Amino acid sequence: NLFPPQHLDDDTVSGSNWITANNVQHSLSQTTKTTRKPYCGYKQQILSKREQAEQESLLAAIRWPKPSDGKIAFVQSTDPAHSDFVIVKPSEFFKVGDQLEVLVRMKDFQGKPKQYGGDYLQARIHSPLLKAGATGRIVDCRNGLYKVVFTLLWPGEVKVSVSLVHPSEAIQVLLRLREERPDRVYFKSSFKSGRRSETTECNVCLPGDLPVCNFTDLYTGEPWFCYKPRKLSCASRISHAKGGYQKGLLTQEESLFFQSDVNIKRPILSSGPDSVIVKPKAFTDSSSMDRAEDPAVSPSGYYYEDQWRSRTHWIHHFNKSDDVTKCLQGKVIHLFGDSTIRQWFEYLTAFVPDLVEFNLGSPKNVGPFMSVDLKHNILLKFRCHGPPIRFSTVFSSELRYIANELNGIVGGRNTVIAITIWSHFSTFPVEVYIRRLRNIRRSIIQLLDRSPKTLIIIRTANVQELGPEVSLFNSDWYSFQLDSVMRKMFSGVAVHFVDAWEMSLAHYLPHNLHPKEVIVKNQIDAFLSYVCPMQT
Repeated sequence: NLFPPQHLDDDTVSGSNWITANNVQHSLSQTTKTTRKPYCGYKQQILSKREQAEQESLLAAIRWPKPSDGKIAFVQSTDPAHSDFVIVKPSEFFKVGDQLEVLVRMKDFQGKPKQYGGDYLQARIHSPLLKAGATGRIVDCRNGLYKVVFTLLWPGEVKVSVSLVHPSEAIQVLLRLREERPDRVYFKSSFKSGRRSETTECNVCLPGDLPVCNFTDLYTGEPWFCYKPRKLSCASRISHAKGGYQKGLLTQEESLFFQSDVNIKRPILSSGPDSVIVKPKAFTDSSSMDRAEDPAVSPSGYYYEDQWRSRTHWIHHFNKSDDVTKCLQGKVIHLFGDSTIRQWFEYLTAFVPDLVEFNLGSPKNVGPFMSVDLKHNILLKFRCHGPPIRFSTVFSSELRYIANELNGIVGGRNTVIAITIWSHFSTFPVEVYIRRLRNIRRSIIQLLDRSPKTLIIIRTANVQELGPEVSLFNSDWYSFQLDSVMRKMFSGVAVHFVDAWEMSLAHYLPHNLHPKEVIVKNQIDAFLSYVCPMQT
């Protein structure tokens, strides 16, 4: 029943369900039962030995523990309300710089202790009156117990908060969706010639045997396909847009693992005291603890009086717009990525009076955007990353890959580049993301090779508000996995990180895909402190 094609829009050509080997409920004839073929580029990447080895080690590093049994009944899944945590040695004498250890004990809905790991937790310490907060490091003991380790970074009463983001049973569902349903967000393109126009479905990979347009990028090899319009040529593509989100992805039983007030981002309470008193250090040598030049330092920073203090580099707080102007004078700043770095463009344009947006006539929220300060010779630009991108409508001519854009930048001491790329990749197998980062990394290394003084900053992913729907497409767990891959892939490269992940998780404000202004300001302060390091 593929002909006539299903109608998503007036004229959208669409394939049937995603095809997987073990799932024959699709509406194509048996003969086309090909596992994620014929256009799944990430399945047929030609990798060098080195790339293959890196990919395998990255995938191994993010492998998630599985429950031993296959199907687990809902009542035997993790229940945050029955689970609890205890502070190990709560009455101990704590001082700034010490470690605090917390033990989390998971139970199911019948109150029975869980015997395996794989739950996804988030944890932080905070002092609400001081507007102070920091994240903790979680260790899965794989037996229903979790250790959370915090570094105590400020004096006073410090409270511990732990929450279950998803039970291990839900993570298994998210894993299955990532592998079997990369089509659960779909895209579309419009084709136009004269008075005729058509819209067809697009993705990294298209199932079925309908004719397709191959829009694979010639330079990076990034795959992208659209079903071929019936009457128009592939060359007549004028725009790209988000198509929509698939419904009905879960079985009845699976959907029980995704309930907002039951087991998505629910607090786990303490069975004893949930706070400790921290004494100041005996002498005021904060410098030794405050900055260990190590990107893997955990936590990478903390809030104190609502200001982010990095433990790896000095952060200057740019509270006056003059300070920002002074810092950026004579510079070109390129922002590449999704809407979370577009927030930087919006913040800087609003905050700096002489930085005025130049109207390029671009679609709202999509871009590209540009702001100019002629008096101080500052140019600020934003451009979104290439597909997959879930933006309303991006003109084909503006659909550019970050790697190719970087190849067109001369670079030098007055060039600043900031990149973020994560959220729009959460519905795809991780190999798709690894390929994208590999291309971007190659271009960054070449750029730094020809212009070593170019400054390159990567903004990490951040946490967001989750409900039963959002979790299937954009769960923090997906973001966390991609973010871990990104940090590993760039660990040896001369780039700097703005740790938006910790900055969103350590803060007291509710989680939000687009963090509120106080958090964005702290991101910008961290960013500008790389551009204009304090001459100490």
